[in-house]
Amino acid sequence: MAFKHESWSSRTTFLMAAVGAAVGLGNIWRFPYMTGTNGGGAFVLIYLAAVVLIAIPVLLSETMIGRHGHMSAPVSMQKAAAEVGASHNWGIVGWFGVAAAFLILSFYSVIGGWVIAYVPKTISGSFTGMDAAAVSADFDALLGNPAAVLFWHTVFVAVTVGIVAQGIKSGLERAVSIMMPALFVMLLVIVGYAIAAGDFAAGLSFLFAPDFSKITADVVLAAIGQAFFSIGVGIGIMFTYGAYLPDDIPLPRACVMIAIADTLVAILAGLAIFPIVFANGLDPAAGPGLVFVTLPLAFGQMTGGAVIGTAFFVLLAFAALTSAISLLEVPVSWLEERSGWTRCGATLLIGSTIWVVGVGSALSTSVWSEVYILGFTERFATTGILDLIDYITGQALLPLGGMLIAIFAGWWMKSDVLTKELGMSDAVFKTWRFLVRFVCPVGIFWVLASAWF
Repeated sequence: MAFKHESWSSRTTFLMAAVGAAVGLGNIWRFPYMTGTNGGGAFVLIYLAAVVLIAIPVLLSETMIGRHGHMSAPVSMQKAAAEVGASHNWGIVGWFGVAAAFLILSFYSVIGGWVIAYVPKTISGSFTGMDAAAVSADFDALLGNPAAVLFWHTVFVAVTVGIVAQGIKSGLERAVSIMMPALFVMLLVIVGYAIAAGDFAAGLSFLFAPDFSKITADVVLAAIGQAFFSIGVGIGIMFTYGAYLPDDIPLPRACVMIAIADTLVAILAGLAIFPIVFANGLDPAAGPGLVFVTLPLAFGQMTGGAVIGTAFFVLLAFAALTSAISLLEVPVSWLEERSGWTRCGATLLIGSTIWVVGVGSALSTSVWSEVYILGFTERFATTGILDLIDYITGQALLPLGGMLIAIFAGWWMKSDVLTKELGMSDAVFKTWRFLVRFVCPVGIFWVLASAWF
């Protein structure tokens, strides 16, 4: 008897799960510091254009192929290829997604562990009265403590495995139905605080008053890459989530709603963070340390900072977990359907393996800080394990997978199948097909070429 996956119980639960998959550290941690280091409003403007012209068309293509196949990412791609007489090697595109999800979660869980570690720190008010040097030293002390980083990495993986092991309805749906509304409420509360106590006018100006002189090729590339990373295409997630989707749910509307919600969270994160940064005279271009150094410094100096800081890091932890469960679901879905293992067994095996691989990233900030796997190459001569996996997945597997998904959907899939699956008007369909045939491949190839050549 052929294996059959569970289905989402409703369009609402699918949307919450898909939005949860997209909303993660990429929105609340990465988007603000990428905006800060790439010129503010100019970056945001190009980011929004990249979401519309590249991320949404590829998101729709990936979800459509997943629903059409109703199986894991590699199998859905193979089925779609077989229908049009194309090579079964197109299944490799699905494998890119499985590999990317596995590898991303191996280091994502380490960063998620850092986030969880900051919750008790902010609850206890440990940042109160600290100066910039002390806050930075505190973060460095966490990263330099291998036992602590491994502990929090373990906690994060264990929570993720515990949710996914319970299945679609009892695990993923129940988790996102609690965490996503809570995430939006906490984010709005922090934005409200930023309006009341921060320099909100400066934050608005920084985000929405573009300085076009700041637009360079590097800024455009960074914006396209962030749109791709934030929406979460090319990782196999939407192949997998689409496979659990009933045929009567309109895909274009759902995908646009996912992209809008994801972008809204990123913008709200900027509105929550930058007014606090400017009100405290801090640097918006602080880079990755914006969340772990700059903001705790601000929380330690403001009235009620312990409460706001706690809410912020709980919010960040929820965002990290909603993305983590979707990443874990990608390889679990494949193992479950191919091996005959139970959901619990497949999740425990994949989760344990991810934990082991993640040990390398966890220790790369301390005892393995000088371990360079590709140190024999000029490009990666001094690149640590965490940064190496991040680079390979973000600059190779994701864009390559997304580009091939767009090419397959635009050039190989038959018009009657596309029309049935997408249910678009003729004008919208032609626009989508033009984008996935020409705009998406060219834009994504530009990102790939700039990263590697």
